[in-house]
Amino acid sequence: MAKGKRTYVGYYSTETGNLVHVTNIQKKNFEAGKKGPDLRKYNKVTRKHEELKMKEIKKG
Repeated sequence: MAKGKRTYVGYYSTETGNLVHVTNIQKKNFEAGKKGPDLRKYNKVTRKHEELKMKEIKKG
């Protein structure tokens, strides 16, 4: 079976370490070893904007 062209990534909070946001991206844009984009979003737990670090996750 062929592998898909998209992969799921999770964005984790730098302060709390919780999973905050999940999305899928194209693999060809972010090969292994390449650093993906970091997000800056509002976290309801800490009640402020913070940096989110990208990490690949398994979906399913």
